[in-house]
Amino acid sequence: MKPRKVIIMGAAGRDFHNFNAFFRNNKDYNLVCFTAEQIPDIAGRKYPKELAGSLYPKGIPIYPEKNLYRLIKKSKIDLVVLAYSDLSYHDVMHKASIANSAGSDFTLMGTESTMLKSRKPIISICAVRTGCGKSQTTRRISLILRELGYVVVIIRHPMPYGDLKKQACQRFAEYGDLYRHKCTIEEREEYEQHIKNGFVVYAGVDYLKILKEAEKEADVIIWDGGNNDIPFYKPDLHIVVADPHRPGHGIRYYPGETNLRIADVVVINKENTSGREAIKMVMENVKKTNPRAKIIHANSVVKAGEPELIRNKRVLVIEDGPTLTHGEMSYGAGWVAAKKYKAKEIVDAEKYAVGSIREAYKKHKQLKKILPALGYGRKQVRELEKTINRAPCDSVVIATPIDLAELIRIKKPSVHITYDLREKGKPDLDDVIKEFTRKLKT
Repeated sequence: MKPRKVIIMGAAGRDFHNFNAFFRNNKDYNLVCFTAEQIPDIAGRKYPKELAGSLYPKGIPIYPEKNLYRLIKKSKIDLVVLAYSDLSYHDVMHKASIANSAGSDFTLMGTESTMLKSRKPIISICAVRTGCGKSQTTRRISLILRELGYVVVIIRHPMPYGDLKKQACQRFAEYGDLYRHKCTIEEREEYEQHIKNGFVVYAGVDYLKILKEAEKEADVIIWDGGNNDIPFYKPDLHIVVADPHRPGHGIRYYPGETNLRIADVVVINKENTSGREAIKMVMENVKKTNPRAKIIHANSVVKAGEPELIRNKRVLVIEDGPTLTHGEMSYGAGWVAAKKYKAKEIVDAEKYAVGSIREAYKKHKQLKKILPALGYGRKQVRELEKTINRAPCDSVVIATPIDLAELIRIKKPSVHITYDLREKGKPDLDDVIKEFTRKLKT
């Protein structure tokens, strides 16, 4: 039989992993191309032959997702694989209908065909939506493990937006590595705080190669997930973060509900800034969907280093980009800080947006006033900088995981907002991790 012709729909992450884990050396399938969405400037590249394997000596092209119907028709595609995250069920079925109407089958790949197994213990931290608080949860767990005497290595969900060959397996152990690998703002936001805490971080494209390298130096590996995607590795402990600011989303977005159903522990975060009814709805959804999961209640504690730069000031608020875009939030920790420290006014950033930043407001209708810190490439970083400096404000509130003022020139005084996970009551993460490590010793 002829191999089945396949297209993988992606966003430079899960799509490449699914190919590597299942399709790369599989002669029953012929991957004709990838399509790209969510992340700018991914389409038009090639998945390089050096990573694609012997079945693809010319590499694999990447086209814009908007061309999906035409690509299916032109190449007589048999199967379309959806391989990216944080999509509403409505959007998933819309994409399925496009594929089916063009004549191809449509599929979502499950855990058994995509999760790699490690010889070291794996703790995975994932979420039901982008922006629930995975990073602060990962920081908390990594510090608990180190206090218990374990050597921890963190493997981060991929963000390979540059030269894929050079990004096959990246190791970050010091700040210089961020510059050596030419990291985007999005990458730095995820790696820098772990480096600051003294942990090694791996990321890239080839997650089997990455796993083998991480296993050489780790007692325990933490999978630090991206968006609401499921882990690339089979976890021994699966921790999932939920957000009562979006109380029904845990059972309405792909593949967040998958994460919820396989969770060992669910952390309900941001309870200090959420309503009682919203928290109750999240709890009920967790208990109904996965009654065996332990539930941990937590606050996301927001702090400003210099609150006097907010109080009674006209402020421009900058939030984590992915949280506002495909996470569909209209505000984040910066907005919370502006309210907490009694800003006089939050300046409407949309009025001063330029280039791709302005386009983001058109695409993501929920964005109002708040500025998403988009920085997937040098051009977009320059547009972000220009947008910030055009806004008439007294000061800039920066609520991204790293202080943007260290990377771009901001002409106004700025204050960096931090946010950390703080559990409420019992059980807490300390209890969960200690129980997990006891089992490792038996």
